[in-house]
Amino acid sequence: MHSPTVIESITVESLTDSEAIAAVIQDLARLRIGIFREFPYLYDGSLAYEAEYLKLYAKTAGSVVVTARDAAAGNRIVGAATALPLVHEHSELLASFEAASIPIDCVYYCAESILESAYRGRGIGHAFFDHRERRAQDLGFQVCCFLSVIRAEDHKRRPAGYRPHDAFWAKRGYAVVPDFQASFTWRDLDEIEASPKPMALWRRALA
Repeated sequence: MHSPTVIESITVESLTDSEAIAAVIQDLARLRIGIFREFPYLYDGSLAYEAEYLKLYAKTAGSVVVTARDAAAGNRIVGAATALPLVHEHSELLASFEAASIPIDCVYYCAESILESAYRGRGIGHAFFDHRERRAQDLGFQVCCFLSVIRAEDHKRRPAGYRPHDAFWAKRGYAVVPDFQASFTWRDLDEIEASPKPMALWRRALA
């Protein structure tokens, strides 16, 4: 277990024990529901589904849940990041990697990184990546990757002045993998039924 990262009143900590992860699932589910409603995800989800999905990290060997707790707000979880060995992801995603001839057994998959808006711009996002990448290296993985949703420049819910995180990810050493094709299916806020959303793959080789 790596030492927590302290930023002002916020403590960023890696959870790898199944019981410790299980204990924060309900908090993470509520956090995901709120933050993933924002652009660019616009996800219309349910607490029950999120809680069930998050059990994957409690039962998967090699996973990590990184939490950010604010001592000034009653030690409330205000952000979180998740990751696990890619081989434990769902078959549809694995098929996309295989189609791109990317070996899945050496890849550590950074699934989500979410943070309440009031806490952004303080370096917590960097801490999330630091903790997940250290976990990957401890387990002997050679590559970290994640997916980001692709939205049209003229999307009707795109906020004025919105800036994607591309520059931040590039600063972390990640780059988009050309011609990679993958999609995730969920229901947008404006949709009656779920539909597939195209995703871009960002990848970084670990030293």
